[in-house]
This record gives sequence, structure tokens and C-alpha cells, in this order.
Amino acid sequence: MDESRGKFAVETRQLEKRFGSFTAVDHLNLKIEYGQSYGLLGPNGSGKTTTIKMLCDLLKPTGGEAYLLGEQVGHTDIPPRIGYMPQEMALYLELSIHDNVRLFGEIYGLNREQIDQEERKLLQFVDLEKWRNTPVANLSGGMKHRASLVCSMIHQPELLFLDEPTVGVDPELRASFWEFFDELGSKGVTVVITTHYMDEAHRCNKIGLMRPGRLIAEGAPQKIIEDTATHSLEDAFLSLARRGGHDAD
Repeated sequence: MDESRGKFAVETRQLEKRFGSFTAVDHLNLKIEYGQSYGLLGPNGSGKTTTIKMLCDLLKPTGGEAYLLGEQVGHTDIPPRIGYMPQEMALYLELSIHDNVRLFGEIYGLNREQIDQEERKLLQFVDLEKWRNTPVANLSGGMKHRASLVCSMIHQPELLFLDEPTVGVDPELRASFWEFFDELGSKGVTVVITTHYMDEAHRCNKIGLMRPGRLIAEGAPQKIIEDTATHSLEDAFLSLARRGGHDAD
């Protein structure tokens, strides 16, 4: 990976998103290093998904700037280099898993051989080989989620955004997901993930705790626990929220 194009895989400067009088993201500053697994934690409505959508150029910010892989968001070089798995299911229901994967692969410019090679590996990883030719409409919610993960990774992105990727996934498969995410990090892939699971947050190199629109704390999970003199991330978050948190730079 050529890191000379930017010091950080993800950087935001005073990023802001307003919907009328409501501020969903309020002057957010992030610096995420290459190869890092970074977790955004916070309750529903804290701005996590809005942040991810702005970084993926699906929502235009009201103010501030964002950079991915050394380029400002919106640059044409970015989309082929990133992957995005949204919370909401973004697959074609009438198509099979295989046809969805092939479609996404072709959109990213892969040839048939490249798609087949990656598809075999990823379907085996998420335990969907038996349902390869099943229409997505016939899958359970958890299986649809797994198929969506495959489509987001078919082109081997350098930077992967995962919005609640393990919702509806059983604990055993959830653990295997994180083993795979760790493996991606060892290969230099940057993973940005939103989650409600505190045990998953502990798997991240660095986390950012969000409370309506703002980053109230940031750092290694254990460091945040120590700095708040608490015994868990949940207690740390509650402690920060009660005292208003602090703006993380």
C-alpha cells in the first residue's frame, strides 16, 4: 500500500452534518492510521452512521473536510479502493448471492476469474457456499448480512467501512468475523467499524466514543477505561456522558 499519498487512512477536520435545525455530526475530528481497526461506539442517534455515509460520499457534509487514503472525499480515485457495508441491506433481492457478488465485482472492474477466486474464499469464510445460488429474498436476515459483507469485500479494498456488521450473526460466527478483521489489519487493510457490542470494541486498536454528534473520548479501549477510573467500556462511556465528556482531538 502506498501510504505516501496521505499520513492517515481517514482524516476529518471539523466535519459537520446538519439536517435543518438538527446537528447530526458536530465538528468531528478523526485521524485513523493505516492498518488500524477503529471502532465508533455510541447509542442510536449519536452520528455514527451519518459519519460513515459522509466518508463514503453518500451524504454531503454541511461543513468541514474529510480525506481518505490521502485524497479528499469525492475524488474519483477513492471508490475503487474502499469497501462499504451499510446497516441496511443493499443487495438485489431477486438475484442469487452469486449474481450479486458477480455484479459488485464487475462494478469494481474485476474480471470473471478474479471474481470467482475471491467469491470462493469469501463465501467459505462466511459459511454461505451452500446458498451460493439462492435468491437473496429467500435468505434469513443474518445470511443477508453475511452476503452483504462478501459484496463489500470482493474487490479487496484498502479501506473497509462496516456499519454494524455483526447484527443478527450468531456468537461463533461473530468471533470468526473478528479473526478475519484482525487478519485484514495484519495485511495493512484499515477497518472502520460501528458497533454496540463492547466485547467487539475491545478488539479494536482504537475507539471513538460518540454522544449526539460529538466525539467525547478517543483512544485505545483499555486506556479509556484507565483514564476514567472505571472497570469497563460501558462504565467509562456512562461516566463520560454524565460529566459531558470532552472533545477528542
